[in-house]
Amino acid sequence: MAKNLYVGGLSYDTTEDQLRQHFEQFGEVESAKVIMDRDTGRSKGFGFVEMATQEAAEAAIKQLDQSEFGGRNITVNEAREKKDRGPRY
Repeated sequence: MAKNLYVGGLSYDTTEDQLRQHFEQFGEVESAKVIMDRDTGRSKGFGFVEMATQEAAEAAIKQLDQSEFGGRNITVNEAREKKDRGPRY
């Protein structure tokens, strides 16, 4: 079962391909997404990586949380479900 990970503290220059490659050393990556600001088109400095297995996700968290990537220390943990914040006005 796939496991979604939150990755915070990314360099604003980090691409989805770089993110995917960094996590592939721990197992199959199903998807890697850098979150972009819809108004400016720039990275918000965080993203999500979906690992194919629970074991790969746990290995990635253990090895990469608080490690250096792209010149910055990143945070890696299990992603939480998005809360419905209601309509935006």
